[in-house]
Amino acid sequence: MDPLVLLTDVDRATEALCRTAADLDPAAVATPSLLPGWTVGHVLTHVARNADAYTNLLTWARTGVETPAYASTEARNAAIEEGSGRPLREQIEDIRAAHERFADAGAAMPAAAWTFHLDFLGQSAAAVPWARLREVEVHHVDLGAGYTFGDWSDAFALRLLREIVTGASAEWPAMVLRPYGTDHPLTIGKADEPPVVGGPTKSLAAWLAGRAAGGDLTVSPDGELPTPVRWK
Repeated sequence: MDPLVLLTDVDRATEALCRTAADLDPAAVATPSLLPGWTVGHVLTHVARNADAYTNLLTWARTGVETPAYASTEARNAAIEEGSGRPLREQIEDIRAAHERFADAGAAMPAAAWTFHLDFLGQSAAAVPWARLREVEVHHVDLGAGYTFGDWSDAFALRLLREIVTGASAEWPAMVLRPYGTDHPLTIGKADEPPVVGGPTKSLAAWLAGRAAGGDLTVSPDGELPTPVRWK
């Protein structure tokens, strides 16, 4: 998909997340999020710092000057921890400011710069808007504040589902996924008779992403759902 179109989707998704956060009780930053081990404040801070990381990558692609997403994994984790306890209003303002920097970096990209290869993603810079959209949409769910995977667009859910399937490692259990309304099943791994898991595209994507238990999914032959490998 055109990265410029996806940048518009990122605008909308970020604004929606900020609206959700603005409706929270100020004390919510210290409460557990749906992401194990992280508070709501951790999630909000990560959303902001991730925008800066992708701004760095777009800057690298545009200028050719090496600008890593994060100085190091340790620096990334420390920034999230340090920022997690800030007041809610400050967290939201931080997300908005980081998003503006990201949007400006995207707007400044000449056409040729989108083809620049980024090792961090293993793809060209054209993949950055999608990567950012994925972060915002999935972590919006992680806030546990009423926004669920059911609020994802069909297009987002299908792309997320395909991305997870394509990137599944050999550690994943073999299975065939049959999203309702699509003619082409998606396959993970190899087995003589892998279980067939069917259901709405959004439910399948959220289940594989670890954001849903899969209660509305079906398995054929009858049995337990496979256990997906932990995703991001």
